[in-house]
Amino acid sequence: MSRTKNILSVIFISLMLLMLSTSPAFAAGAIEVFKGNRFIDLTIMNVLFLFIVGFIGGLVSGFIGSGGAFVLTPGMMSLGVPGAVAVASNMAHKFPKAMIGSYKRYKYGQVDLKLGLVMAVSAIVGVQLGIKVQQYISHMWGAAGSNLYVSFSFVLVLITVGGYVFYDAWRIQKTGGVEGTASLAQRLQKINIPPMMHFKKANLTISMWFTVPVGLATGLLAATIAVGGFIGVPGMMYVIGASSLVASATELVVAFLMGLTGSIQWGLVGMIDIRLTLIILAGSLFGVQLGALGTTYVKEHMIKVVMGSIMLVVAVSRGFAIPEYTNQLGLTSVADQSVQLMSNISFVIMVFALGMGAIIILTSMFKAMRNKTPEAEVGAGELEKAVN
Repeated sequence: MSRTKNILSVIFISLMLLMLSTSPAFAAGAIEVFKGNRFIDLTIMNVLFLFIVGFIGGLVSGFIGSGGAFVLTPGMMSLGVPGAVAVASNMAHKFPKAMIGSYKRYKYGQVDLKLGLVMAVSAIVGVQLGIKVQQYISHMWGAAGSNLYVSFSFVLVLITVGGYVFYDAWRIQKTGGVEGTASLAQRLQKINIPPMMHFKKANLTISMWFTVPVGLATGLLAATIAVGGFIGVPGMMYVIGASSLVASATELVVAFLMGLTGSIQWGLVGMIDIRLTLIILAGSLFGVQLGALGTTYVKEHMIKVVMGSIMLVVAVSRGFAIPEYTNQLGLTSVADQSVQLMSNISFVIMVFALGMGAIIILTSMFKAMRNKTPEAEVGAGELEKAVN
């Protein structure tokens, strides 16, 4: 009970600091590059959609270790939220959700706390750099430029990372579901560049300098397009050498620390829509616990299947949204009817991706529960504790 109270206290204090930093007094001093109406009107349907997006984003986050940005940011943008505001509001909701998810998975014995703290140092630096990049793009090309940058980056990174993760999951499944250390990580672990660091839970020893680029890229992308999780998790798996289970759990520690620092920075320039933050947070706090519980039921390669599948579908969704932004910048002249059609297709594909992710996770979890595997017995005990 005392631990639960401590967690709730930290969340409350963090949200109070965030609300203070996003108040009109602070926002009035926001940099001049962010002009115009940045906040959308919220209807009942919008609120319901955002809550569902938050729940599924939390479900995905707890299951694969990502902050759910590749679900939440495009979900908000599909309602007309500017890219920079979607990124900032997403990051603001991330740190309390990530803290709960990391605590849950720490209890399951899946978190390498030392690795998470080491990664967080360079990730926080990356966040500060990423915010500067987003500010520069908004200053040069306005909201349309920011939206195009976010969407194009989503497509590029999601296809690249998602494709490789999905291939790796397929390869592991073909070998009977046995996950080994990536060949790149094995080579890097043999290079002795002081200081060498041993991470007990991840069961590996590697130079600290090889963790820096992974953390830096995680923070940089988290601040610019809010996708740090699916760079951090593959980075820990394929560069550092952690298992997918430990990597996905440890990433939540990194997400909490860089999310808190980045949210305060975004709040000081008036880019966080606290309404969106609280709505998706309300839904994701339920989902993240269920997602974390799901990892105790399924085989490790299923985490990669879910991650890769959702990434590829969301990449297609964002690809259909790009012509709208290139038209606004005068780079293309696609007919308005065609742009509207592609925007509708983008939204439908996004809804499909959300539903697909939830179905894969829940189906895998309930199937394992019915089979009464050893992992399921552990998970059932944890579920009983969570309910009580």
